[in-house]
Amino acid sequence: MAFDERMLNGMSVFAAVVDSGSFAAAGDVLDMSPPGVSRAIARLEARLGIRLFNRTTRSVALTDEGRRFHAQVLPLLAGLEEAAASAAQGATAVRGRLRVHMDPLFSRLMLGPRLGEFMDAHPDLELELVTRDQLGDLVAEGFDLAIRFGEPPISGLVARKLLDTRILTVAAPSYLRRHGRPGMPQSLEGGAHVCIEFRDSATGRTFPWEFHRKRRTLVVRTAGRLIVNDGGTLHSACLAGYGVAQVMALGTERWLADGQLIELFPDWPDERFPLYALYPSRHHPSAKVRAFLDFVVSMTRAG
Repeated sequence: MAFDERMLNGMSVFAAVVDSGSFAAAGDVLDMSPPGVSRAIARLEARLGIRLFNRTTRSVALTDEGRRFHAQVLPLLAGLEEAAASAAQGATAVRGRLRVHMDPLFSRLMLGPRLGEFMDAHPDLELELVTRDQLGDLVAEGFDLAIRFGEPPISGLVARKLLDTRILTVAAPSYLRRHGRPGMPQSLEGGAHVCIEFRDSATGRTFPWEFHRKRRTLVVRTAGRLIVNDGGTLHSACLAGYGVAQVMALGTERWLADGQLIELFPDWPDERFPLYALYPSRHHPSAKVRAFLDFVVSMTRAG
């Protein structure tokens, strides 16, 4: 026998009649008219093929079949109510398992050092972080959320911009002692300086060296011999004095503050690179997703 919404409603009406003792009293509880209650019971009896109540003008009493059915229905309705309450609580309680696809550089520089703070704040949450260059298929791979640098691909995912970080052109003091400080972005062309190229995993091409000042954009052709696709390697090679690099300001503040890296062109300050959160559902993200997003936003603002 098929189980549908009408039958579930009939079972709820049936339980209300038993609990209240009459069709009229059940109608008051359910905000239904007595004829509406009677029709719902009649439909349920027809569906089950049994008579649930013996009716007289003065009373309503369960039949033997009705008593057996009532004994079976009560645990079912209680279970449904418990499941609905649990789902509602899940929408507000930060608990369960959260699987997040992370940009490797953001995870290492920004998130990793503060993960303990997030985990301590949510003791009922199990968090799995997967750091990977390629986004892949979030839904098919079971991810709740992705945190990625760069403009998001066109897809059915919800894309929420979390921040824009500046792009800086930097070098280590040891490099500048050997090669001198370039006076302008165009000085990086022609092989006079060693430039470290960074390959975009999404396109397979190296990022162009751009410089932005208000509405002006300058593109410089650097043609460096070292190409990397990992932010950690880019930072390490630059810090060691190998060459000039373009890096995100986010996560490099301490190296700039203590002089391990020098910003070369502060008069070209307007190039930006975005950080996005991507998640599958456009409606009502779960409490655990909202909590993680709030943490990431608060962390980047504080950083």
